[in-house]
Amino acid sequence: MNIRQAVESDFVAMWPIFQAVIAPGTTYVFAEETSYPDAFAYWFAPGITSYVAENDGQVIGMYKFVANQRGLGSHVANASFMVNPRCSGKGVGREMGLHCLREAKKAGYLAMQFNFVVSTNEAAVSLWQKLGFSIVGILPKAFLHKSLGYVDAYVMHRFLDDIQI
Repeated sequence: MNIRQAVESDFVAMWPIFQAVIAPGTTYVFAEETSYPDAFAYWFAPGITSYVAENDGQVIGMYKFVANQRGLGSHVANASFMVNPRCSGKGVGREMGLHCLREAKKAGYLAMQFNFVVSTNEAAVSLWQKLGFSIVGILPKAFLHKSLGYVDAYVMHRFLDDIQI
């Protein structure tokens, strides 16, 4: 697997993954009818650094990171990850997560925070905990899960001081 910085032309391959990830309505707040331009802006708006994971030249996942807040909160990064559902459970998310932590540290961030991890997304919660994140907050019934109704979302955080670059 190769992870590299994404370029705008990669979005043609990223778009079907985006659609497949949001369609079930179980992990991301995007409406199923999110438009191509809106999804493109999510990954490529100014200030966003996006990466793609490739296997045999095919995009199989992507992540982005940004400052979690502006100004006096800009030392903490925020990130989002999507993996092609057909590649789930093959370590793509883990490798992108490790890559992201190193890239965020290289960029000068002191910590990383995920503002909205759906509590029922057990694979994501488990992965982030294995990569050193802690649940630092619970947002009660903050996500309308397509089949479970209202479920909690977690705020997860970790410092980057132990990340080797």
